[in-house]
Amino acid sequence: MENIAMILPAVALRGMTILPGMIAHFDISREISIKAVEEAMRDEERIFLVTQKNVEQNSPGVDDLFKIGVIAEIKQVIKLQNDIVRILVEGHDRAELLKFTSESEFLEAEIVTCGKPEELPEQEKKAMLAGIQETFVNYSRINGKLSKEIINQVTRNDDLDKLMDYVANNMPIKYSEKQKVLEAVSLEVRYEVLMSILLSEIEITAVKNDLQRKVKAKVEKNQKDYVLREQMAVIREELGDNSQSDAEAYETSLKELDAPEEVKAKIKKEIDRFKNLSGSSSESAVSRGYIETLLELPWNKKSVDNTDLDQAEAVLNRDHYGLKDVKERMMEFLAVRNLTNKGDSPIVCLVGPPGTGKTSIAKSVAEALGKEYVRICLGGVRDEAEIRGHRKTYVGAMPGRIVNGLKQAGVGNPLMLLDEIDKMSNDYKGDPSAALLEVLDSEQNSKFRDHYVEVPVDLSEVLFIATANDASSIPKPLYDRMEIIEVTSYTENEKFHIAKEHLVKKQMEKNGIKPGQLSITDKALQMIISGYTKEAGVRGLERKLGNICRKSAREIYQSKQEAIRVNKNNLTKYLGQEKYSAEKICDKDEVGIVRGLAWTSVGGVTLEVEVNVMPGKGELKLTGKLGDVMKESASAALTYVRSVSEKYDIPSDYFEKHDIHIHIPEGAVPKDGPSAGITMSTAILSAVAEKPVHADVAMTGEVTLRGRVLPIGGLKEKLLAAKNAGAKRVCIPKDNVKDLEDISEEILEGLDIVPVSVMDEVLKVALV
Repeated sequence: MENIAMILPAVALRGMTILPGMIAHFDISREISIKAVEEAMRDEERIFLVTQKNVEQNSPGVDDLFKIGVIAEIKQVIKLQNDIVRILVEGHDRAELLKFTSESEFLEAEIVTCGKPEELPEQEKKAMLAGIQETFVNYSRINGKLSKEIINQVTRNDDLDKLMDYVANNMPIKYSEKQKVLEAVSLEVRYEVLMSILLSEIEITAVKNDLQRKVKAKVEKNQKDYVLREQMAVIREELGDNSQSDAEAYETSLKELDAPEEVKAKIKKEIDRFKNLSGSSSESAVSRGYIETLLELPWNKKSVDNTDLDQAEAVLNRDHYGLKDVKERMMEFLAVRNLTNKGDSPIVCLVGPPGTGKTSIAKSVAEALGKEYVRICLGGVRDEAEIRGHRKTYVGAMPGRIVNGLKQAGVGNPLMLLDEIDKMSNDYKGDPSAALLEVLDSEQNSKFRDHYVEVPVDLSEVLFIATANDASSIPKPLYDRMEIIEVTSYTENEKFHIAKEHLVKKQMEKNGIKPGQLSITDKALQMIISGYTKEAGVRGLERKLGNICRKSAREIYQSKQEAIRVNKNNLTKYLGQEKYSAEKICDKDEVGIVRGLAWTSVGGVTLEVEVNVMPGKGELKLTGKLGDVMKESASAALTYVRSVSEKYDIPSDYFEKHDIHIHIPEGAVPKDGPSAGITMSTAILSAVAEKPVHADVAMTGEVTLRGRVLPIGGLKEKLLAAKNAGAKRVCIPKDNVKDLEDISEEILEGLDIVPVSVMDEVLKVALV
C-alpha cells in the first residue's frame, strides 16, 4: 500500500497507545475530543488516534504528541454520566502526523499513511517469525497469566507484520513500550524493538519470580504478617510515601552522629543486619535496642565547663557552710583545667558520717563547674553487670550504670556521683568493686569497655566523685585509685550556721511557709542542736526543723495566725521534751573511772571506762558488749599494769587474790576499736593502786604490752566529743600531733592537748 495523505478528525490519547489490529475502548471527556468523535461519525467513522507525550497536558499541540499514530475505525459510541463518552475502536493502519489543519472546535489532522512495510527475504522472514513465536511462548510460560487462546493465535500466525502487532497488543506492558512498537514501521526495526521488550520482560519476570520464591521460603510461622508488611512497603513505594522506615531513620541519625569512625562502622554494620531481620522476631527487638543505645550515647559531645573561678567559689560558698578542704580541692581542679585545657579529671572520694552533706556537695560542684550532674547509687549493688553491663546474648540485656549515666547526661564530660561506694557487696555474679577499678583508673578509663556496648567508651573526661561513710570498708585496690577527702563531723557552731543560713529557709519553703510567718530564735536553734539531736551531720536537725514548720503551718492555716515565733520557752510545744542530755565528765576525781574517746559512724563519743577490784582468783571480767579488739586491748592493758605494779607499791600476789571487772556503760550498744588501750590501762592502775583520776581529763590511744602509745584515727570527732563533755585536758598519741593542723580553732579552744608517747606520761597527767 502506498503512502496516502489525508485529513481526519484526531483524538489525543493520555497514557494509552493503540496498535493496528487492536480493539480497545476508552473514555473521553474533553470537549474538543468529543466533537472530533462526532465529526468522524458523520463521515466515514474513521479517526486518527495519537498518544500525548505528557499525560498531564490538557491542550496538546503538534510538538506535544508522538509523530506516529493509528487510523482507527469507530465501532461504538456510548454516552455516560458527567459528560463522559466511551468509544470502542479498532486500529487499522499506522500514520504519521504532519500538522493540525484546525484546532478550534476539534482537532483535525493532516496525516500520511505509513504504507505497507517492505517485504523481506523468505528465510529471514521465517527466522524472525520463529524467533518471535518461540520467545513469546517462553514469556507466556514464565508469566503464567496469558490464555491458551492467545498462545495458539501466536503460534499459528504466519504473517510477521500482523504477528508482531498482535504480540505487542497482548502483552501487559506500558504504553510507552507499545509506542516504540508503533513507531517501528519497518519489519526489521519492529522485530528488534519487540524482541528487546520480550527478553527484558522475561528477565524481569524471572527475577521477580525468583525473589518471590526466596521470600516465600523465608516466611514460616509469621507468613501473613510478613507478606502484608512487604506489600505495604511496595504500596508506599508506588504511592511515593516519604515516611522513613526504622532502618532509614537510624541511617539518618547515624549521618548526624558525631562519633569516632570505629563506632560509626559498628553502628552501620548493625543497621545493615537489622534490615534483613523480620520485624516480629525477638532478634529484631534486640538489634533495635542496641542500635538506639549506640545512637543515644554522647560520643564526641561535650559541655563547656565554667572557667570563672570567682563564680564557682561563690556557688560553693552559697550552698555549703565550712567544708574548706572540699571547696579548695574543687577550685584547684578548675584552676588546673583552665591552665592546661586538658580534660583529665581527678577521682575524688568524700568520706564522712551520714548527713554531713557529701551528696549535696557533689551537686553544688556540678553547678559551680557548669557540668551535667548524674547520681549513681551503689548501695547494695552486688552484680558486676550493674557496672559493666550484660552481654547482648542475654534476654533483657542492658548497658551498665556508668554507660546509662552518660546517656542520661547527654554529654561525655558530666559530673558522676558514685554514692555509697563503701556499701557495695559481691556474690556469685561477680565483684562490682573490681569492675569499678577500670572505671576509676585514670590510666585505663579512656577506653572503658561495657559488655553491652562492645566498643570503647571514653570516661577520661568524666569528673567522678564518690561518697562513703567508712573508708575502711572500701576495697584497698579501689581506695588506692581515689583521692580521699575527709568530710568530718560538724561542731555545734557549724550546725547552728547551717541551720540558720540554709535549713530553716529550705524547710519553710518546702512546707509552704512564707518569709515573716515563722521565726526561730538563735537560743531555740542551739537547744534543738544540743537537746533534740545527737549526730555528726545535720539530717536529724533538718527533720526537727521540718516538724516545727509542719506544726506552724497547721497553726497558720487553722488559727489564722499571721506570725509564729519559736523560742526556748515554747520549743517543747513543737518538739516535746528534750531527748538527749550532753555527756558530762564526772563532778569529782574518782578512783577507777576514766573518760575515754571513741569514733563512731555518726561522729565522736565519750566512753566512761569503769574498773572495780574485788577479792577473787585473778580473773578479768569484761562487760558492756565489747568487741574482740577491745577485749584484746583490755588484756594488754592488764599485762602492762602488772608489769609496773612494783613501781606503785602493789603486792606481787595482788593480782592472784583479786578479780578485776572492766565495764563500759550502755551495755546494749556494741563497742569495738583499737583506741581505748590507754584509757583501760589508766582505769585499771587507778583502781588497783587506789589513786583517783582527774575528772576533767579525757584520753584516746592504743597501748602496747611495754606501755608505748600508738596513734589513732578520727581525732577531730574525738576532740569534739571531749569538748562537748566539758573536758579540759586531752591526752592524744604523739604521732597524732600532725593531725591538729586540720582541726579548726573553734574545737581546740579551751582544750589543753597533751601529746603522749608512753604510759608514764599519761599517768602523770591523769592521776591525782
